[in-house]
Amino acid sequence: MATVRCTQCHQPYPESGLPFRCLECGGVYDFDQPPDFIPTAIQPAQPGIWRYAHAFDLFEDAPVISLGEGATPLMWEEFAGTQVGLKMESLNPSGSYKDRGSAVIVSQLVGRGASRAVEDSSGNAGASFAAYAARARLAAKVFVPEAASGPKRNQIEAYGAELVCVPGPRSAAAQAVLLEAQQGAVYASHAYLPFGLPGIATIAYELWESLGGAPGTLITPVGHGSLLLGIVRGFAALAQKKWIDQSPYYVGVQAAACAPAVAAFSEGLSAMPAVEEGATLAEGVRVRQPLRVNALLREIPRERGQFIAIEEDQIFPACQELAKRGFYVEPTSALVWSALASVVHYVPQPVVCILTGSGLKYQPSTA
Repeated sequence: MATVRCTQCHQPYPESGLPFRCLECGGVYDFDQPPDFIPTAIQPAQPGIWRYAHAFDLFEDAPVISLGEGATPLMWEEFAGTQVGLKMESLNPSGSYKDRGSAVIVSQLVGRGASRAVEDSSGNAGASFAAYAARARLAAKVFVPEAASGPKRNQIEAYGAELVCVPGPRSAAAQAVLLEAQQGAVYASHAYLPFGLPGIATIAYELWESLGGAPGTLITPVGHGSLLLGIVRGFAALAQKKWIDQSPYYVGVQAAACAPAVAAFSEGLSAMPAVEEGATLAEGVRVRQPLRVNALLREIPRERGQFIAIEEDQIFPACQELAKRGFYVEPTSALVWSALASVVHYVPQPVVCILTGSGLKYQPSTA
């Protein structure tokens, strides 16, 4: 069974409380191995991702907190003469893939007795957390950068969460929420807490069931790296039990305005501090210091993946092209469509792209 440990000192997660960083050394917590996925343990009667709850490593008293997340469709669309799969994560209850992780995180919080919690986000994670907190009757406070999309801010407040708009870049909201956490608030961080990763891994299980195996290539946006890492571990769990012969080739996509994972993959971790946090339409990946990049570099061999940066002037046209094909997504999702042009003709087939968030969350600037 996978165990949550500090990635620095290797101390296990405490048996009580909900710290977001290691109590011994301040390190980041993570699972020490892939989920223990067992196909015969799938529970068809459970909703969405909870069919795979045996692989979530839940606390003993954690309840099922669900809004029907998961079981998203896999659609097929032609790109440059090639059929490409589009995993419609934009159709989750709050409009993004974050719901898979939020459902498990909030379940864990409730299992440990939390009655209120704080979170920070560029929008999607905050909206998702607010939705599941409302479902669990958990008081929520969400910090967002003041430039976060209006529809996302409205959504957070509609769920009843307290919204705090922080002036400055995305990193300023992260600093603000840390002050709350240092004062004793439970920090339900989708980035720091690893509990959501097994929920995100269910994307891999669903693709395996849909395709009868693993896709040849999987393309996804990368911010903190939790989405890609969760999927990587889902396929690693399948490979570990010999349910697939080989994991996919992975393509992580960032906006060129803020591309630390691209720099780390090509030049090493020492290159990340020089990366700027530039403004970008793809606000969901505007993360200068991604917490899961170390794990991604460790778990994706160079011959089995790459990271690509998309120039700003390519992002919105990709959004428009997807919309004209019937897929209404926000700019962060469109990064994967932009990336296809440079990889689709040489990566292993079939190719599957993750469409991470609904276009209903995006409000174009009128300036």
